[in-house]
Order: sequence, then structure tokens, then C-alpha cells
Amino acid sequence: MSGARTVLIVGGGVIGLCAAWYALQKGHRVTLLERGGPDHDSCSLGNAGMIVPSHFVPLAAPGMVGLGLRMMLHPESPFWIRPRLDRDLLSWGWRFLRAANTRHVERAAPVLRDLNLQSRRCYEELAERHGLRFGLVKKGLMMLCRTERVLEEEAALAERARQIGLEAQVLTAAQAAQLEPHIQMEIAGAVYFPQDCHLIPQQFVAELTRRLEQEGASLVWSAEVTGWRTAGRRVEAALVGERAFAADEFVIAGGAWSPTIARGLRVDMPMQAGKGYSLTLTDPPQLPSICSILTEARIAVTPMEGALRFAGTMEITGLDESVHPGRVNGILRSIPRYFPAFSPDHFRGIAVWSGLRPCSPDGLPYVGRFGRYDNLLAATGHAMMGLSLGPITGRLIAQILSGEPPSIPLDLLSPDRYA
Repeated sequence: MSGARTVLIVGGGVIGLCAAWYALQKGHRVTLLERGGPDHDSCSLGNAGMIVPSHFVPLAAPGMVGLGLRMMLHPESPFWIRPRLDRDLLSWGWRFLRAANTRHVERAAPVLRDLNLQSRRCYEELAERHGLRFGLVKKGLMMLCRTERVLEEEAALAERARQIGLEAQVLTAAQAAQLEPHIQMEIAGAVYFPQDCHLIPQQFVAELTRRLEQEGASLVWSAEVTGWRTAGRRVEAALVGERAFAADEFVIAGGAWSPTIARGLRVDMPMQAGKGYSLTLTDPPQLPSICSILTEARIAVTPMEGALRFAGTMEITGLDESVHPGRVNGILRSIPRYFPAFSPDHFRGIAVWSGLRPCSPDGLPYVGRFGRYDNLLAATGHAMMGLSLGPITGRLIAQILSGEPPSIPLDLLSPDRYA
């Protein structure tokens, strides 16, 4: 395939915007449909803003099922599944169980490593070559461990990271304090991943949206796809009410809503929405310069130009963005155990943000063409790494649209792997 194509992207979150950007850079004519308005929220706006080569282990990993079951017994734990008789949830859970094994992790780790490292380079290029301003900070990430047992587990993970070519350092509490002197920590030690980065997600989304409009992409707001028109092996148009949007190529990048968007196309992308929360202090009592994860509590902590964001939890509750007070209390109670200068009082009156992450059963995104249609692609299912993997996903989609070999093998990411 050669020459410019008309490309229709469904979904205006980070993944859809990145797909639009890289398709535009390849010379394609791009229209993006977003169900929300110009000021719409997405699951990346309030997240921790981390770019994480360190996260090479997929969500479906050995021990995760047992850990999840134990966490569900505690009302303030960082993980919960709303019990319900739902065929899609039961099927998703069974597939997650089957994927949570060592062989899957060994196959997935190099792919996630390469995706994250290439995405990191994309972010550098967007900032340095294209002049996008989104607060990119390249100081690494620390996994903060309160107990010696968890520090030993993270040290073993650091060794695995080094074996696949990533940088990782195990630190004592004193070494961690020397690396991050701006915040008091009560920890047994830490693991430092110097290749990780962080940014301000809302700035990135705003900058990319502005540049897309400047460079000729058509962004259509309040445009929820309600159906499709197909003919044989081709998709002809996406339907928004009585309007039909025709194109040469179609990309589903609707995050947690992707299965709903694809309804009627007879494609199978098992997915559950994983709800996460964040709270952002604009005037924190102490401000670190390096992003971190409170390992036992599973809370991400990111400095953002004077503010400090805390993000966590994974609730499998369907397409429900309501806030569960118990999970928020769990976050607030955990923070002072690592950072004693903080207390729940610092968060009084702070709005709680919630967002839905699109989670596949095996913890890997869906990226590539569907077998059923010659002109339909998926770019979704990134779970907690949507922001981290946004640019590389967009670049891969643009390569496929242009008839180029993708820069990373996509076999494990096929949207047909559960067909």
C-alpha cells in the first residue's frame, strides 16, 4: 500500500491522539471521533504520568490471582472486583487465570521492554524535535519498600530487569535518601530504575490536541459511534447517530469503551475496565524530584511542577466511574507510612479523580489489524500503561497504515488472539 489514506480514529484519549499524530506525520488524512466534548476526561488525564520501562512484567503474572483474592477481603485494599454474574467478566477471569504463568511473563517481558523504551524515545523526540511542552522529567523511578521481605522480592525483579538489558539498582534506605533528599521516607530500601521518566499527562493531551488541530487533523467532539456500515471484508463507515463517517482505514482506540464501540463488527477483544483514583496536592508539605511507587500499597507518586500526585487502586467494576470511599481511605492511610510528613488532613477538600483503564486478560494491549476486515485496526487494552505506551502505539499504527513493517513484532499483541 502506498500514498495518503483517509484514516478514521475512534477515541480521543492518549492512544487515539498519538495514533492521529503519527498517521498525520506519515501524510495520511486523519479524522478523530471522540464521544466526549473538547474538555473531555480520559483515563490518562489524572494518572501518574509515568513512562515505565521498569514495568516489563504484565498484569497477568504468577501469584497475581492469589494476591488479588487476598486483597479482596480488605475494604481499603488497592484491588477489588465487584462480584456479579456477568459472562464477559467470568470469561475474562478464566483467561487471566490461564495467562498468569511464568512462560507468559518470559514471552511478554521483552515486548513490554521494547515498547516502553521506544515510547520513551518517542517522548524525547516529541519534546525536543517537535517542541511539545509537557513537563518531561528524566530522573528515573524508585520502588520504595517498607519491609525487608518486599525489598528482597523487588531486588529479584531488579536482577531480572538487568538480565533483559534494563538498568536497575538496589538501594539501602540511606542510599535512597541520598538520591531523593527532598522528602523524608520511612523505608527498608528501594530499587531505582534510572531509565523511567515522568510527565504531566493533562499538558501532554492538551499540547497534542492543539498541534493536531494546527496541522490539519479533523477532531469531531461529542461524536459517539453507535454502529458501523460494512461490505464483505471492508468497513465502509462509522455511524454517529444519522451521520456516516467514511474512510479508507479505521482504528478503534476507545480505551475501556472499545468493546462497546466494536459491537456489531463481530470481533472479540476481551476487556474489563480497571478503575483507578488519583489525588493531586498543589501545595504538598514536601516535594520529591523523582517519581516513585509505594510498593506494598501499590500507590504511584509523581511530582508535577510543584504539585504532587498520588494514584492507585484497581477496581474491576464495569464502566462505572463512581468513587469508592474505602479505596480512597486506603490510599490516604498508606501515604504517611512511607512519607511521615504527610497526613490525611493534607488531602481535605482535594477532589478525587477516577478513570477507567482498559485491561486485557493477559495484560498486553491489542495493537494491529483484525483478520475479519482488511481495513480495521485496534489500538487499545493498555491497562495501566496507556500513557507510557501511547506514542509507540501511535507510531506502530501509522507504520501499519503506511504498509511498512512495524518496528516491534506484534504477534503477542494481535487483536485476534482471543478470536
